[in-house]
Amino acid sequence: MADGKDALDLLGDLIARARRAGADEADAILFEGASLSHAQRLGRTEKLERSESYDLGLRVLIGKKQAIVSSNDRAAERLGDLVERALAMAKAVPEDPYCGLADAAEIARNWTDLDLVDATEPSPEILIARAAAAEEAARAVPGVTNSEGAEAGWGRSRVAMAASNGFAGSYASTGHSVSVAVLAGEGTGMERDYAYSSTIHAGDLRDPVAVGKEAGERAVRRLGARKAETATVPVVYDPRVSSGLLRHLVGAISGPSVARGTSFLKDKLGERLFPRGIFVIDDPHKQRGLRSKPFDGEGIANRRRAIIEDGVLTTWLLDLASARQLHLTTTGHASRGTSSPPSPSPTNLWLEPGPVTAQELIGDIASGLYITELMGMGVNGVTGDYSRGAAGFWIENGALTHPVSEVTVAGNLKDMFQRLSAASDLEFKTGIDAPTVRIDGMTVAGR
Repeated sequence: MADGKDALDLLGDLIARARRAGADEADAILFEGASLSHAQRLGRTEKLERSESYDLGLRVLIGKKQAIVSSNDRAAERLGDLVERALAMAKAVPEDPYCGLADAAEIARNWTDLDLVDATEPSPEILIARAAAAEEAARAVPGVTNSEGAEAGWGRSRVAMAASNGFAGSYASTGHSVSVAVLAGEGTGMERDYAYSSTIHAGDLRDPVAVGKEAGERAVRRLGARKAETATVPVVYDPRVSSGLLRHLVGAISGPSVARGTSFLKDKLGERLFPRGIFVIDDPHKQRGLRSKPFDGEGIANRRRAIIEDGVLTTWLLDLASARQLHLTTTGHASRGTSSPPSPSPTNLWLEPGPVTAQELIGDIASGLYITELMGMGVNGVTGDYSRGAAGFWIENGALTHPVSEVTVAGNLKDMFQRLSAASDLEFKTGIDAPTVRIDGMTVAGR
């Protein structure tokens, strides 16, 4: 993998070629990666792979027309072809009044180290040992009857970006992971569950034995699931699924959705969406964060923000184009690949923990549902209507009792946000994270 300087030199040369050939502005981005992965099932290796990838994207602008082309060939003659294709496309497309690079005054020029690189690459033997330990621990749980397999992986990537406005920057990151999925029970009564761990540094990875034990215990706990009676009750979201509520939130406050008028929150900026005391944080500079990055996909300086502050929606998520549409300033949330324009997305996003434990959060529930799994995509981004298949456990008198499945939970996200309360058990696992969450007055449809 090339170092940052070599990558930026290549991009700088590509941009210079585009400018000489007639582009008014241009930017280019390069992704390089290497990965190693192992998968096994029932103790037998099913996969041991190493791969390397390289992808280059060029965007050229002629007036208010833009075009984007990509290639995985860095040969000098191919770069010339890339420029020619991009310019020909830009001349043929309609104008986009909102496209364009950042002003020179907006670009990031200095950034701090976010500790995103683990310098040691694990050997295949280490990955094999991690996967084996996870699967063996899962299969050792009484009641587990089969395995869907375990995997362990490592990856290293580099992002480099340069533009004709003077921006040039690159950063690298690494990742380690281990996961396992197993089955419990027999015949039509079988249940499946899983567990995983994913981190930037190997030293932060959970013990594979603990990961395996969690997967096995989760699968066994689901045995004997039954339907629930249809009722309006409090619903509690396990941390594994509560982060989905944040994903619905960020989809609704994404600049393009707001600009198109297709978001159920399009007129809610500055208003109270959640109860007092609720904070949702987006922080691109979190040390060792799974979604950390020192600058955004348009070279804009990014920073920590309270998206929800004491229950109030404080900002949209904006890139340059959606900010121009809304007559606002970009929030530094642009994300991009090599073959499409930038679009906004969150970085490390989390719901701040609340003041009570998860047990205290459910302690006064006489009858309710604790959700550990959600299915389906029944969320309407225009109206906020919410309806999803669910499985988990029934709550009786403040305690989890029997497992339930084949139920549907329904409501409207605006109402759900207003009735949300959070427990204190936040853990950073995926880059979009939330603690245990309770929402009162939801409809549970069962038998």
